[in-house]
Amino acid sequence: MDAIEKFIEKIINFTEGVLSLLLLLMVLNVSFNVIMRYFFHNSSVAMQELEWHFFATIILLGISVSLKEEAHVRVDFLFERFSDRVQAAINIFGTFFFLLPLALLITAGSFTFVHDSWLIGEISENPGGLPYRWLIKGMIPLSFSFLVLSATGYILRNIRRFRRVDIKAGMREAGMQEIDK
Repeated sequence: MDAIEKFIEKIINFTEGVLSLLLLLMVLNVSFNVIMRYFFHNSSVAMQELEWHFFATIILLGISVSLKEEAHVRVDFLFERFSDRVQAAINIFGTFFFLLPLALLITAGSFTFVHDSWLIGEISENPGGLPYRWLIKGMIPLSFSFLVLSATGYILRNIRRFRRVDIKAGMREAGMQEIDK
């Protein structure tokens, strides 16, 4: 179980690095667009559309990274008052019964959306816009599949956390010394 969790974490860490690069590219793209528009009175529709493609990719894949980093939305003022064991149980329950079904539903439902876009050769409706609209739409099933992977790692981490609390409690009851890794 630890090997699977570490493998998932490596994939998410790699994606986090890629997202950092995409964010830098997005900032450069926006800066280029601003300079072109205000100093040279010229702009590119394709470059403006590329901004929201970068933004969409960063947000969609960033959901999985935020789950790994525990930076997702929850009611922390209540959650932090619970014991480690209860927190782990809430994380497992919420991820398994709420996050995973929704991510799987969106993943399954979005394939037709992307496939239809690909079949008709959908392009930007704006003159000079980007072709291959299906490519950015493809980020939806990809990112939610990635979220399923991240949620699996999150569940495994919280199962380990839940068990570690059990082991530590048992050691305390037995009068044994705890060794933290």
